[in-house]
Amino acid sequence: MLSTHSYKYALVDCNTFYASCEKVFRPDLKHRPVIVLSNNDGCVVAMSREAKALGIPRGIPLFKVGQYIQKYDISVFSSNYTLYHDLSRRVMDILRTFAVEIEIYSVDEAFLILKGEKHDDYADLIRRTVMSWTGIPVSVGIAPTKTLAKAANRVAKKSPLGYCDMSGSDRNEFLSSLEVGDIWGIGRQYKAFLNKKGIHNALQLTQQSDSWVKKNLTMVGLRTKWELEGRPSIDMEMTPPPKKGILSSKSFSYPVTEYIDLREAAADYGTTASEKLRKQGSVCRYVNISVSTNYFRKEENQYSNAATVELSVPSSYPPDIIRAAQKGLDKIFRKGFKYKKITVYLTGIEEEKRGQLDLFVREDPRKYEIMKSVDSVNKKYGRNTVNCMSKRKMSSWQMKREKLSPRYTTSWKDIPVVKS
Repeated sequence: MLSTHSYKYALVDCNTFYASCEKVFRPDLKHRPVIVLSNNDGCVVAMSREAKALGIPRGIPLFKVGQYIQKYDISVFSSNYTLYHDLSRRVMDILRTFAVEIEIYSVDEAFLILKGEKHDDYADLIRRTVMSWTGIPVSVGIAPTKTLAKAANRVAKKSPLGYCDMSGSDRNEFLSSLEVGDIWGIGRQYKAFLNKKGIHNALQLTQQSDSWVKKNLTMVGLRTKWELEGRPSIDMEMTPPPKKGILSSKSFSYPVTEYIDLREAAADYGTTASEKLRKQGSVCRYVNISVSTNYFRKEENQYSNAATVELSVPSSYPPDIIRAAQKGLDKIFRKGFKYKKITVYLTGIEEEKRGQLDLFVREDPRKYEIMKSVDSVNKKYGRNTVNCMSKRKMSSWQMKREKLSPRYTTSWKDIPVVKS
């Protein structure tokens, strides 16, 4: 970890990211409201600023916004994760050129450590560069700590400049305007507790003693207090810690009754989970699979069950995961039910090089070399460009995405053509 006394933190956040991605290759949508839907086109999960201004609540089912769509000529899109993740990668690659260190916090956010004095000029250059090279608008919050940078970014989003540097500002005035519920790391329960104690803003929180904060908000809360005081206390995470459990799960768009559909879905979700496993350099020992019907349909017969299969050798190789998932499915599948959901969950996760071998099982080292090539191709050209399974075109389990935009940056057939 760098000594950050002469550095400043910046939080760069992509504005209305999913909606902005949909607008990049559609100039005609520049000033039009755009909404993006959840899996199976169920609910509104993202909106452009124009759509937010119409008062559409996030999470509302699509069928309830039909009148808005028609009245305000709203463009509606299914979630295009391939496009979003590729544009996210491009944004993060640009941010790396500006940072001493970078922590990718989410698909649309990153913490940077900046060096130098003219941070306003730096923030403006970051915004202009990302917009020019990717078409994605970003906001930049700059401060002495990560927690303050997160708060500064909230101000930046509302500023016409698109950035906020609170390094030299009146911190007490800033903290008094920051509600405790808007502080990074303060959840609903802590907000309710603090409000009950008469603590409603960040300044009031910093006025409490360290011992009181530690007793009531734990050490995590104490670090938050120090951060609000301008003392860096939360380290940058250049590499996210490996997950102890990896889950791949989706609800079906239509009721699934056939075993072949569930078997295909188990293979697909097992493949996705194994990709996540390899990405963090891990292997797993156990594959858990579960199925369930739709409990909201009381008139239908209900059923749910799960099975766990232990691998003979810890693995992240898709065929190993798929075989185990399908073996578990064989145990729990029952005819006569309308299945709504299937989940593949990997546990017993270890570092790849530390997997305990079975004396009676011979591993073929070539399979991991193959997967390196497969992962490389999929990373460059989009998920499932190369995979370990075949899908029937009319499978009823596949996600409903009737309003899916092209994969402009990862598919040759979808590359935009500029006509003179």
